[in-house]
Amino acid sequence: MTEVPSARRAEVGRRIGVGLMYGLWKPRVLGAWKVPATGPVIFAVNHSHNIDGPMVMGVAPRPTHFLIKKEAFVGPLDPFLTGIGQLKVDRESTDRTAISRALGVLEAGGALGIFPEGTRGEGDFASLRAGLAYFAVRGGALIVPVAVLGSSERRGRLIKGLPPLRSRVDVVFGDPFDAGDGSGRRTRKALDEATERIQKQLTAHLENARRLTGR
Repeated sequence: MTEVPSARRAEVGRRIGVGLMYGLWKPRVLGAWKVPATGPVIFAVNHSHNIDGPMVMGVAPRPTHFLIKKEAFVGPLDPFLTGIGQLKVDRESTDRTAISRALGVLEAGGALGIFPEGTRGEGDFASLRAGLAYFAVRGGALIVPVAVLGSSERRGRLIKGLPPLRSRVDVVFGDPFDAGDGSGRRTRKALDEATERIQKQLTAHLENARRLTGR
């Protein structure tokens, strides 16, 4: 049986994230009240910088289990990320262990974090993978769009790979929505249609977040 990481572990990660993110930068969080307090949810996060995941983990109102590429689990980061309830995924294959763990998080009423673009890029939700639709429909989870803005605008002088220390990073949570069509179907066609619906919602949220924050 596949072990499902506990919410308690993810809460430890959230507390570490709170200290780090608020200690190093100035997060401005908008719309966190929209996140359902209980039940399975998926945070669908745009991805333009390495700090986007830790930032959401630190500012989200619920402990979050992120699906993270296995390449990040190197050296001491491996036991650390596993210890705070994060999920290792092999993006090159159908990783059944990662899938069952992620579904286990949702079945337990937890919060799953996903970068639906699959890899770091422009962070504009332009190309979505079908995985998000699968987890949402199969796990019966609401999707909460999350826009992280400002993490990749400028490089820091002290550490080139990070945003400038004490710079503002905006995290905007959107309205939760159901990706399915109400039929409960999980066919390829149903998932493709769900992916289209998700893309429209996420793109609209990102545009709204940019208007709200002026970024």
